[in-house]
Amino acid sequence: MEYVNPEGLRLDGRRPMEMRQLRAEIGVVSRADGSASFEMGNTKVIAAVYGPREVQNRSQQMNDQALVRCEYSMANFSTGDRRRKTKGDRTGGGKRTVIPALNCSYLVVQKMEGIQSTNGYWMDKKTYSIGVGFSGRSTEISLVIRQTMEACILTHLMPRSQIDIYVQVLQADGGTRSACINAATLALADAGIPMRDLVTSCSAGYLNSTPLLDLNYLEDSAGGADVTVGILPKLDKVTLLQMDAKLPMDIFENVMQLAVEGCKAVESHIREILLENAQTLVIRQGYGS
Repeated sequence: MEYVNPEGLRLDGRRPMEMRQLRAEIGVVSRADGSASFEMGNTKVIAAVYGPREVQNRSQQMNDQALVRCEYSMANFSTGDRRRKTKGDRTGGGKRTVIPALNCSYLVVQKMEGIQSTNGYWMDKKTYSIGVGFSGRSTEISLVIRQTMEACILTHLMPRSQIDIYVQVLQADGGTRSACINAATLALADAGIPMRDLVTSCSAGYLNSTPLLDLNYLEDSAGGADVTVGILPKLDKVTLLQMDAKLPMDIFENVMQLAVEGCKAVESHIREILLENAQTLVIRQGYGS
């Protein structure tokens, strides 16, 4: 299948470096401490945050920081009865393994092991690379989201407490992990959870010898390589790095940089939403007009 036509347009009419339309809303779950919905094209997710609150399981309580928990799920109606093609030399079975990227320089970028990468970003301690397979998908994604959010939450300010993050995919059309991370960021901000920076996420792929930004489902399931990145934009740190299949080093760096640019576009949109929400609250409280 031709994913980029001779006119330079993708199947959904976008240019290779064009993102899908972004939409977001804060406060969508009234009983949560913080909540948000986030849409990337036809992918729609919702996130709710509860806490900081008392730790439910005392054996998990930490005296020097907050316990962060995350639960990811997909609504039964979020996808049709479809199967995803394998990518590169992946096999369909097996369990996806979460590995610290700094110990996987063969899969990521050797330059990133202990020194600055060529795109100017530093690999953070909580940067993770994902292996192959799809068994236990919800558990794996929950872990990835939790570790990504832990990189931005100032957990040391809330010792002996618990923060629960729930994310659910309402409609899946590619990029669900990125959308979940972006929704969780907004929900944490809505809950007033202190953070080092906003963590934002976006994916990019490589199909028909062309780097593509923000893959939809058809592109994501085409069997090519895709890279999902999460960053702390103001701190210039990468908090999440996942890659399916293999890419030559020079192409990988180009695709990763494209995903980073997508993260920056998401950050701009999220900050606009937060500013609009703050202005609305000020007006409601009678401090503005």
